[in-house]
Amino acid sequence: MAKKRRIVIALGGNALGNTLPEQMAAVKITAKAIVDLIEEGCEVVVAHGNGPQVGMVNNAMIALTHEDVQQPNTPLSVCVAMSQAYIGYDLQNALREELLNRGIFDIPVATMITQVRVDENDPAFQAPSKPIGKFVTAKQAKMMEENFDYVMKEDSGRGYRRVVASPKPVEIVEISTIRTMVNSGNLVIACGGGIPVTRQGNHLKGASAVIDKDFASCLLAKELDADYLIILTAVEKVALNFGKPDETWLADVSVEEAQRYVTEGHFAVGSMFTKVEAAVDFAASKPGRTALITLLEKSRDAIQGKTGTMFHQ
Repeated sequence: MAKKRRIVIALGGNALGNTLPEQMAAVKITAKAIVDLIEEGCEVVVAHGNGPQVGMVNNAMIALTHEDVQQPNTPLSVCVAMSQAYIGYDLQNALREELLNRGIFDIPVATMITQVRVDENDPAFQAPSKPIGKFVTAKQAKMMEENFDYVMKEDSGRGYRRVVASPKPVEIVEISTIRTMVNSGNLVIACGGGIPVTRQGNHLKGASAVIDKDFASCLLAKELDADYLIILTAVEKVALNFGKPDETWLADVSVEEAQRYVTEGHFAVGSMFTKVEAAVDFAASKPGRTALITLLEKSRDAIQGKTGTMFHQ
């Protein structure tokens, strides 16, 4: 019997929606694409982002402190944990239902609430830049800075938003458990945003940060010795000179070529840059490893080599 290809999928925000009803509808579509890959003979591990969701949880917790002065402010790491749990709840139910609908009864689905260790000396902590939560007025921003020790920044004339650090992940704390579950045949949902923690002796302390899902997914894929990392986004392929008259779509890219394109500044920071960087990191980490960037609904075609942008050594 041929060995199954192990794939880590990094789901973007478009696969999850921005509200609870949107998420419930979106995960049904997402589940179909993931089970398509399973029917292709792949062993799938699911990772995902949580930007809109953690912002929503954070807003709800702030509202609670306004209603009840006895309620302490909720740490961002706890908000991330909450978002992991409810996203995982919707995803695992949608995946289980889709598997059963297709007559696949031997693949259990489980969510692993995952802590991801970051370096407390990461430079990102000195320059918070990742916006979360809703826009507020200057007066509200000042109150949040004074009462909650938040860093607030004005955003393009639209108001103020909280910004937090986005440090690089250095360790997936629960990796041994995740690996055991995957090796046992489970469809595992893990590293959902990654609960950011720093190590203080034997204690793991929650950090006021969010972890980029592409970098967390890359680390997860390397730790699980995956064959593929598939980063799903809003376009079918990566482009050079995106949106310009000389736009060029990339199909097959070597690590060296991709690194040159990054150096030349082809990919926008906050958009395609981190996806390409994570794809290159994974593809370069070991011979035979391949990264793909494509649309969710094109993931089956991408794994067959029909579309998407493929990164390899």
